[in-house]
Amino acid sequence: MELKVQIHLNEEMENDKEVVDRLVETNLNTKVSAYLKKYEDKADAEGKIELKLEKNKKDLFNGKLIADLDRDQFVFEREDYENLDDLINNLFKHLKEELSAK
Repeated sequence: MELKVQIHLNEEMENDKEVVDRLVETNLNTKVSAYLKKYEDKADAEGKIELKLEKNKKDLFNGKLIADLDRDQFVFEREDYENLDDLINNLFKHLKEELSAK
């Protein structure tokens, strides 16, 4: 399975792109890589992980993680996080928990 990763940031977060890319890569490689292996055996399987992040009017972070893996879809949303690292790590933690339950 070829996994496509898309990251969408609003204008206020353009300076955070490097940090977000690093956090996404770290989470993919450490938290969910083992759980994604069951999809790798399927030659025709398609995978896409989409992360949407924004800074809201309260100057806090909102995020949405959408994972389409073969025929399974997972969606997680969180709002009003002070720390961007915590938001991204939390979203991937929930993805890992859902994948481990399957």
